[in-house]
Amino acid sequence: MDLKLDGKVAIVTGASRGIGKAIASSLAAEGCNLLVCARGEEGLAEAVQELKGLGGKVESMVLDVTEPSAPEKLAKHAKEAFGRIDVLVGNVGGNRRKPLVDTTDEDWNDIIQLNLMSHIRCSREVVPVMKENGGGAIVFISSIFGREAGGPGLSIYNTTKSALISMAKIMAIELAAEGVRVNTVAPGSIRFPGGSWDRRVNADPEGMKVFIEQNLPLGRFGRADEVADVVAFLASERASLITGACITVDGSQSHSLI
Repeated sequence: MDLKLDGKVAIVTGASRGIGKAIASSLAAEGCNLLVCARGEEGLAEAVQELKGLGGKVESMVLDVTEPSAPEKLAKHAKEAFGRIDVLVGNVGGNRRKPLVDTTDEDWNDIIQLNLMSHIRCSREVVPVMKENGGGAIVFISSIFGREAGGPGLSIYNTTKSALISMAKIMAIELAAEGVRVNTVAPGSIRFPGGSWDRRVNADPEGMKVFIEQNLPLGRFGRADEVADVVAFLASERASLITGACITVDGSQSHSLI
């Protein structure tokens, strides 16, 4: 299926590894011109070298999107380099696992800045540019634990990932008339080199076998490319009727009925 993304311009945050890198790869393979960013210079440079061999042009920026000025710099760079912005993929995110009573205001503020405010600021910068070109697509990477309880120690993560889904729904309603679609993707347990699940498997292979048997009906962890291909579809006009949705990509791991 031709996703008709050839020549489109996409920004992908947190694109140096894992799901973000896979998303950038999927979009590049479809012919997108990319602006990718991450905090680590070395990892980003390695990712860019791989991306350049896949399809469209690739620009990169080393920056921390939690810095209030970073989203403006991203949007400005994309517009100067390519003249437009068609797609924003907000992939950055993280966690600080603690029981609620042990969390601090600093913990909450840091993860709110990472999991929510960075996406808010990026959206405010790219939406006006998308409107100039008749529309666009925004996809945020949430989690199945934004849709249901994630368990002890995940109060900050659950709260911020749920907020991201809620925000996207309202944005979709507000921006529908402008031709800007907004969706979220909720991955389950995804294993990639250097990721948290990969580290757990390497540290405790027998324990992870039990986890898989108890939690993953397909009998395996998900792959980053399996998330990435869903994002590429949502970013394309092939998904023209899909906005305000949260698409679960988890191999039936989660328990939500909606």
